[in-house]
Amino acid sequence: MITRYTEDHEWIRLEGDVATVGITHFAQDKLGDLVYVEQPRVGRKLAAREDAAVIESVKAAAEVKSPVAGEVVETNPAVVDDPSLVNSDPEGAGWFFKLRVDNPADVAALMDEAAYKASAV
Repeated sequence: MITRYTEDHEWIRLEGDVATVGITHFAQDKLGDLVYVEQPRVGRKLAAREDAAVIESVKAAAEVKSPVAGEVVETNPAVVDDPSLVNSDPEGAGWFFKLRVDNPADVAALMDEAAYKASAV
């Protein structure tokens, strides 16, 4: 399993050729309490950095981008039913979608945790 981060504050965790995507603790903290989540449909093909999901908080609306190219294979209905899951466990139960990645090497090319933490100050 490999976890990487984007400059847009998404995380991606690759297991085999399927990756789970969510937003970082830093991102959810800046957004505040989430009140709405709209996810991509299963089967949708996403390009790297393409808007994939929409989230709204008490402070702002934002897009969750796909860190890499791939096809959405699963979404997390729990965050639609209870968006506060993203606030309480952003890098665990608060994930948004899973995608079958086109090129697993693209995940490895993203920032590791140390590089992300250094950039998120």
